[in-house]
Amino acid sequence: MGSPRLSLVALAVLFSSITAQAAPTAEVLHFWTAGGEARATRALKQAFEARGGVWDDAPVAGGGGDAMAAVLRARVLAKVPPSIVQIKGQNIQEWAAVGALEALDVTAQKQNWDKLLPELLKETVQYQGKYVAVPLNIHRVDWIWANPKVLDQVGVTPPQTWDEFNEVADKIKAAGIIPLAHGGQPWQDITLFEVVLLGIGGADFYKKVYLDLDQEALRSDTMVKVFDQMRKLSTYVDPGAPGREWNLATAMVMRGEAAMQIMGDWAKAEFLTAGLKYGEDFICVSSPSKGGYIINSDSFAMFKISEPEQKAGQQLMASMLLDEQVQKDFNLLKGSIPARLGVSLDGFDECAKKSSEDLILNEARGTVVGSIAHELVQSGAVRGAFLDVVTEHFNTDMSSQEAVNQLAETVILAD
Repeated sequence: MGSPRLSLVALAVLFSSITAQAAPTAEVLHFWTAGGEARATRALKQAFEARGGVWDDAPVAGGGGDAMAAVLRARVLAKVPPSIVQIKGQNIQEWAAVGALEALDVTAQKQNWDKLLPELLKETVQYQGKYVAVPLNIHRVDWIWANPKVLDQVGVTPPQTWDEFNEVADKIKAAGIIPLAHGGQPWQDITLFEVVLLGIGGADFYKKVYLDLDQEALRSDTMVKVFDQMRKLSTYVDPGAPGREWNLATAMVMRGEAAMQIMGDWAKAEFLTAGLKYGEDFICVSSPSKGGYIINSDSFAMFKISEPEQKAGQQLMASMLLDEQVQKDFNLLKGSIPARLGVSLDGFDECAKKSSEDLILNEARGTVVGSIAHELVQSGAVRGAFLDVVTEHFNTDMSSQEAVNQLAETVILAD
């Protein structure tokens, strides 16, 4: 007969093992690998673990999320999806449509998400009236980030129009400094494109092109002007741009190798992570336009899985993401502003406060528009059509008229 003491020890070990296995666990697939993004992700991880969860980190670097999307598709096809995925707009709708996502309505009703979220985000994270994802933030895409010391050295001020942008960039280039830091990847090319599209065409034209895929708008003289400005921008980029990651382009502005970068406010997180100060080391300026705000937003969606501890992890994650302190801690590091309404911006920088003010103003005007570069609007096929044409035009000698014609024709086939 075995020793009673040994039996008790064995039972204790067995109980400990069962308890450990039962801890809410989340395999989190995401593409937040740059410095500021990684810090923000750690804040979520710490909040999750403080609530008893086990965070299984699964980052996929590169491509503005395109690389991660390929991994996700492969995992789902192999019937081994991750439990929680960083996901955006139209991807949420597409995965929900094929029945891959868990409904979150129980948590949503308990926490009254309908009152916590702005309308534009509710539409993004709901499918057929049910919540299937949780929004984490609001990013603004149409920003210029600049090194004020470089601008002062050249004797120029931040541009307010695209003509001014070209004049400023020409002076910077003549001074032997790169005017525009850029990473030559398709998603970065089309980020430039939609910023120029809003700036030259305005919000109504932007919607006709991106939402309605209106052939008259796509073939218009205004569209030719958009591609003409893209050609100008291509002349302000250095030869080392192809394949460069966005955060490395941001670092060029930090070091004074380049004067400006057109990028969403996740770039700000890189400046802050490097210990740089707003106004002294970097500034933010709305890109030239007559009004408008291009929105990007990250969300977490819960994919259908069977493991009890993973299901518990999904519930725990869904219940914590709209907590005021979690929203504040994450967005302070991410460069964005909270998705949840009413979170105090005390402690946030001037760029975040301007983003919030401009969002409220443009919501009232009906001039908040979704980003196609960052997958808030349109299907993957339509986004791909824009990516292909914009990237080809930006990196070859294709004329603006050729680009307009090709885009209009390609979009018809993709829609």
